Amino acid sequence: MFRDREDAARQLATKLKDRPLHDPLVLAIPRGGVVTGAVLAEELGAELDVVLSRKLRAPGQPELAIGAISEDGQIYLNHHAEEFMEGLEDYLAEERRHQLAEIERRKKLFRSVRPQARVTGRTVIVTDDGIATGSTMIAALQAIRTHQPRELIVAVPVASPDRLAEVRRWCDEAICLLTPELFWAVGQFYEDFRQVEDEEVVDLLRKFGKPPQANETAAARAEAPAQATTG
Repeated sequence: MFRDREDAARQLATKLKDRPLHDPLVLAIPRGGVVTGAVLAEELGAELDVVLSRKLRAPGQPELAIGAISEDGQIYLNHHAEEFMEGLEDYLAEERRHQLAEIERRKKLFRSVRPQARVTGRTVIVTDDGIATGSTMIAALQAIRTHQPRELIVAVPVASPDRLAEVRRWCDEAICLLTPELFWAVGQFYEDFRQVEDEEVVDLLRKFGKPPQANETAAARAEAPAQATTG
């Protein structure tokens, strides 16, 4: 069990601290994943941004994901989607439109405080508070890969073992602290798994959107003219 997302992320960061990271960027899946991502970014001296993907809900079972869609419109359908899809092309098209609209809403909100980070040539660490079906993570990885990161690492506190195995096919490495065989939902492994709201995501992006060294450099530049005038 983890106390909360922050506790899980600090434990996860220890698995990454001793390895070389080239201009690291943490991409977090909103909303709970941004809490995890903010801690990773702080611990690793990395830049924080979001990657937007949304699950595609099964008809009549909104908690069950049959796949996911990324910000650029790519769809990933998971292993049990076929049993739902016969004769449901219209449903899938409508669900796709609905989730893209929500992605667009979040994009406008989050990009108002955090312009999209550069991905090309960087070590990119993609995180969430856990992996259940893996659909949103895989959709996110598909979209990120098109921007040619130097390496693509998935880092999560907990995951379903079989779905983590599928996720590994879409990244260069997957780091996970817990892979319990008895897995029903991500929240079962947290003492505190409160809902994260948009406002908290916005605050975290404002605070951790740039790595510490970038913030320090900007502050030094801002102080330089004042120091020169004083002299």
